[in-house]
Amino acid sequence: MTEILLFHHAQGLTAGVRAFADELTAAGHTVHLPDLFDGRTFADVESGVDHAREIGFDALLARGVAAADELPNTIVYAGFSMGVMSAQKLAQTRAGTVGALFYESCLPVEEFGAWPEGIPVQIHGGVDDEWFAEDLEFAEKLAGSSPNAELFRYSGTKHLFADSSLTSYDAQAAGLLLERTLSFLADLG
Repeated sequence: MTEILLFHHAQGLTAGVRAFADELTAAGHTVHLPDLFDGRTFADVESGVDHAREIGFDALLARGVAAADELPNTIVYAGFSMGVMSAQKLAQTRAGTVGALFYESCLPVEEFGAWPEGIPVQIHGGVDDEWFAEDLEFAEKLAGSSPNAELFRYSGTKHLFADSSLTSYDAQAAGLLLERTLSFLADLG
């Protein structure tokens, strides 16, 4: 099965992110969950983003990239929202990338060079998510630039809808996101 490096969102390494990783593990995958906030979690996105600003986004990116140092190169990089920053940089710059999963965020590809030829990516985001709306242009551009890229939109969802420990959780949309993720991972093997 597939090895995955999964980065948490701005509210930290929550029970919901851990539960999502457990679902992937139950399907036979190996999931690595670095904690870029050293155990801290936050009640809302804004507080988490404030904490990320205090640490510095460049420092968080460096922590994320360093989390891959001891892992094999043949890996899938995944991230929720803020975690996409590290996942996307690694997917675009680290040799051996198998695939990428971007949940509720996408940066301009140009941030890290060009999208690597032949590397599959799924991008998932809510139609009504104001945070993802800021990244939609970048997600659409990436999805339109590669035959190996897919963009999925989920109606009626709030930001971080796949985190079962948050009030924004949407069980139906999260179930579909997980189903699509597992199909993506199965296609890699």
